Amino acid sequence: MSVARLKLPAKLVPVFEGEADVRGAHGGRGSAKTRSFALMTAVRAYKWDQEGRTGIILCARQFMNSLADSSLEEIKAAIRDTEWLAPHFDIGETYIRTKSGRISYSFVGLSRNLNSIKSKFRILLAWIDAAEPVTEEAWIKLIPTLREEDSELWLTWNPEREESATNKRFRHANDNDRVRIAELNHRDNPWFPDILDRVRLRDLEERPEQYPHIWEGEYLTVVEGAYYAKHLAKAKIDGRVSFVPEDPNLIIRLFADIGGTGAKADNFVFWAAQFVGLEIRWVNHYEQQGQPISAHLNWMRSQGYTPDRCKIWLPHDGDKQDSVFDTSYRKAFEDAHYSVVVVPNQGKGAAMLRVEEGRRLFPRMRFDETKCAAGLKALGWYHEKRDEERGIGLGPDHDWASHSADAFGLGCVAHEEPREAQKMDLSRLKRGIV
Repeated sequence: MSVARLKLPAKLVPVFEGEADVRGAHGGRGSAKTRSFALMTAVRAYKWDQEGRTGIILCARQFMNSLADSSLEEIKAAIRDTEWLAPHFDIGETYIRTKSGRISYSFVGLSRNLNSIKSKFRILLAWIDAAEPVTEEAWIKLIPTLREEDSELWLTWNPEREESATNKRFRHANDNDRVRIAELNHRDNPWFPDILDRVRLRDLEERPEQYPHIWEGEYLTVVEGAYYAKHLAKAKIDGRVSFVPEDPNLIIRLFADIGGTGAKADNFVFWAAQFVGLEIRWVNHYEQQGQPISAHLNWMRSQGYTPDRCKIWLPHDGDKQDSVFDTSYRKAFEDAHYSVVVVPNQGKGAAMLRVEEGRRLFPRMRFDETKCAAGLKALGWYHEKRDEERGIGLGPDHDWASHSADAFGLGCVAHEEPREAQKMDLSRLKRGIV
């Protein structure tokens, strides 16, 4: 008996073994995940056809304006490149089906044809490629259309947002024994071509801020054109985003961006830093919306940031009275026995002054990867607001990321270089002159 051979990356072999309701792979470019899943749909089509079954293999993407945007050509190529499969398929310009006609492929875009999927006959397999932008509404409507007892859902995607419906549903779903999801990147592809590797290396050199997302399958943590994008990417490559322990013998410096206590108030932020020689260590980050000053004090105490080891820097409006409570931030923190510095208003262009100082100091910085995770996301997003019609920049965009970015910038402009120790004149000491 002859044995059929398949070219699959080793990491995908367990994904396709045994029974499952969901099979998938996520990761970066060049991992062979799309070609591998395309091939396996054809293997399933061949198997079902040989068993005399009839049905549809549904291939979908969230956005598909025409067949050119579909997985059609990828599946055709996978079949034609597999010598023992090709004779069993009828492949036309706009269709793929088995020679018997029992198993056929259907290609749809979920954004436009979601409701029509409900009426499709006997879907044996649904493969959702480029699944990152698929909405929760689409998943809710799509999954119940798989009504056959052994029908399966397959998906492949390059993760972009941790909060996306696809990542929330499937990224960490392997605790269910009916779900098999693997991470696959370029290094897992034994057929990774040299020409693509040259593209990868150019991206690493010229676009380091985008490299982890494009090639390593990480979430998109920096926006193209973000002020700190390249600096943050370099810090990650250099290993400066990791575990950063606090030194109990050094002062904790808290740099704030002030919010309010109303339901629609701006967020209140603290970045916690320690200065060690020329190095700036960001050891913690805190952000809350609409909370009273007492909540911020409670967080400080919970972290061990007591008045004897902590000093606070506030922006110029630190002396302003709160709109709900009759006190200023400076007074409230001083009443709690903290030492407070209010940084004077830096005038017009203050936001970009903070950005430039942050960029200058970034090579000296280390960040605690866990405690500063939310703050790092904000730094990766903080970007210029653009007037697209006129093609001009309008300064930093005041959005969800700006509060953490402003507190970070305050820490940068308030940073003072360590003073050099003065050399002692030993000849004066010998003569008894102090």
